[in-house]
Amino acid sequence: MRQRLIPGTTGLVRTMSLLGDPVLHSPCAEVTEFGPSLARLVEDMFATMYAAQGVGLAANQIGVGQRVFVYDCPDDEDVRHVGHVVNPRLVSADGDEFRGPEGCLSLPGLEAGTVRFDHAVVEGVTSDGAPVRISGTGFFARCLQHECDHLEGTVYADRVTGLRARRLRRAIAKTAWGARALVAEPGPRA
Repeated sequence: MRQRLIPGTTGLVRTMSLLGDPVLHSPCAEVTEFGPSLARLVEDMFATMYAAQGVGLAANQIGVGQRVFVYDCPDDEDVRHVGHVVNPRLVSADGDEFRGPEGCLSLPGLEAGTVRFDHAVVEGVTSDGAPVRISGTGFFARCLQHECDHLEGTVYADRVTGLRARRLRRAIAKTAWGARALVAEPGPRA
């Protein structure tokens, strides 16, 4: 059996962009150059995601405005899914809609009930340019939708409405980074 490196073991942990950072609120650019620098970015993203104890990470969360995300996320049956997608496209989000707790490494320590579909399909390519199609259900589907949102310049707080949005905004204001975030953007709306 061939031994493979664990993703991220050769990567560097990068600084996390926090809510309010402009890179999180702009659509990311398509990746056009494949090679060692893209492979290094993917490794660094895995290392950063693991250091922050996350299950997914988009490139703009470390200040890189390119369409790339990594994941190491279980589904509702505790099947572990590990990989990355370059230039991902959410081709399907369907099934039942569920409101569930959702957090984000760019809003550390916070979460809010967010509505997501129970099934999602993402297509794109790997860092080598090989086509990839990922299908997920349950929590993994939530992760796929969350990361695709990031690459469009949307954070989960943008999807939260009503009382949950007001509670989340108050919680953001109480964090060390929240005052800057609330000045930089209008924040969740009721």
